[in-house]
Amino acid sequence: MDQRLGSNALSYSETFKDHLANPRNVGELADANAVAEETNPVCGDRLRLSLRIRNGRIEAARFLAYGCPPTLACGSALAEMIEGMCIEDAVKLTRREIVKAVGGLSTRKQHAAALAIEVLRTGIENWRHGSMA
Repeated sequence: MDQRLGSNALSYSETFKDHLANPRNVGELADANAVAEETNPVCGDRLRLSLRIRNGRIEAARFLAYGCPPTLACGSALAEMIEGMCIEDAVKLTRREIVKAVGGLSTRKQHAAALAIEVLRTGIENWRHGSMA
């Protein structure tokens, strides 16, 4: 059993476990033109997203996660999903799509997917307004 998951290891999908063991796009972009960080006020989980956006498209995305395993998995899924996506499609992403991308989450853990969507929308708004966070 993966020690990071504790007793919940059996309830997570293989896709989730793969994102946890092999997170995609971890880190920060040196040439980001949009950065956002959001914190869940209830549990304290934090997600930071850096984006390079050109011609209305997300060319690159990197994330840093501080918190529970679902926050790490959702950050990984988000960063992987949005690379190459146009801004108009990215702002339409939903919590459900993030949950699906990690192979499902219990209702108790869906706050991680909501945090991923929140940091994405904040990042895009920061880009639109020329703010780096």
